[in-house]
Amino acid sequence: MKITAIRHCKADGQESHAALTAEGDQQAIELADFLEGQHFDCVISSPFKRAIDSIKPFVELNKHSILIDDRLSERILSADNDPNWRDNLERTYTEEHLKFPGGESTFEAKQRISSFIKELQKESYQSVLIVTHGNLLSLMINLFDPSFGFKEWELLSNPDVYLIDVSLKDVSKLWAS
Repeated sequence: MKITAIRHCKADGQESHAALTAEGDQQAIELADFLEGQHFDCVISSPFKRAIDSIKPFVELNKHSILIDDRLSERILSADNDPNWRDNLERTYTEEHLKFPGGESTFEAKQRISSFIKELQKESYQSVLIVTHGNLLSLMINLFDPSFGFKEWELLSNPDVYLIDVSLKDVSKLWAS
């Protein structure tokens, strides 16, 4: 099975209801053009507005429906407003069980995304398109490429597109912005 994994386009914020910026709306159209001609057994998105809106132009052009899966939601690092969030996030890449108040550890987030991938495999899909968020995407890639960590997360763009060949445990970057 192959997963085309997309990080959403540029958005106004981090809240679940944050909309795409004007630039993000244009990126969503460019993303639809980029994906044109590719076949997917299904399209699955995070329930966050910015993720759904990132793939909307593609699904409308190709008459797909969008399935929503909460397991593709962004990982919450902490429920508290943490001025040191970036340093704490970096720590979670090496301390996978580190958990901040109201947050999810790297281990827990990887368990969540692993259960999602296993469910896709049970469905015998050949090609799946998913839309998610930067931190969760980096942890998904890390499942197949353990060298993908915090530094690689920092280099992700909005949007970003990766192809994950689950059976070959191979990851390749498709989007170059």
